[in-house]
Amino acid sequence: MGQRIWILRDITACTGCRLCEIACSLKHEGTIWPAASRIKVFELEPGFPIPYMCVQCPDYPCVKACPTNALRVDEDTGAVLVDEGYCTLCRQCIVACPGNIPRIIPGRSSVIICDLCGGDPECVKACSSAGYNALKIVGHPNNELVKHYLIRPEELAGYISRKHLLRPH
Repeated sequence: MGQRIWILRDITACTGCRLCEIACSLKHEGTIWPAASRIKVFELEPGFPIPYMCVQCPDYPCVKACPTNALRVDEDTGAVLVDEGYCTLCRQCIVACPGNIPRIIPGRSSVIICDLCGGDPECVKACSSAGYNALKIVGHPNNELVKHYLIRPEELAGYISRKHLLRPH
C-alpha cells in the first residue's frame, strides 16, 4: 500500500469562492457542474463557508455497507472508488456514512464520492492557485481523528453561531 493522502480543511481560510467545486466538476464531469462536485461548500451562516468531502474513515463503513461491491478502497491513495457498473443506487453507502457524504445526483447512474483525483486532487490545486490554501494534502492520519472532520456543516455552523464565534460580543 502506498502513502495514503488526506485533504486537510482549514475552514478559517475558506472564502466560499467555490473554485474547488468547479475544478472537481470539470475533472470528473468535463463541464462546470457544481452539483456533481465531490466536494461541497456549505454556507449556512453568512460569511462562514464550510468545505465538506469524504474523509476516508479508517473503517470505511460505506464500502462495507455496499451490497453489490460497487465501492472499494484505492490501495495507493485510500480513496473510495465507485464501480459505476455495479452501483444500483440503493443508498446503503449513504446511510452507513457518518457524514452522509456519498450522493446521488440527477443524470448519474451511480453515487458520487471523492476519489482524491488519483492522488492529485483538483480541488486542492484550485484552492492553492487562488492563494486561499483552505485545502491541503497531508498524509492520512489513519485514526479516529478523521471522524472529527465528519461534523456535518449544519451542526458546525450551529455550534459556531451558538458560541457567537461569528459575531463580535
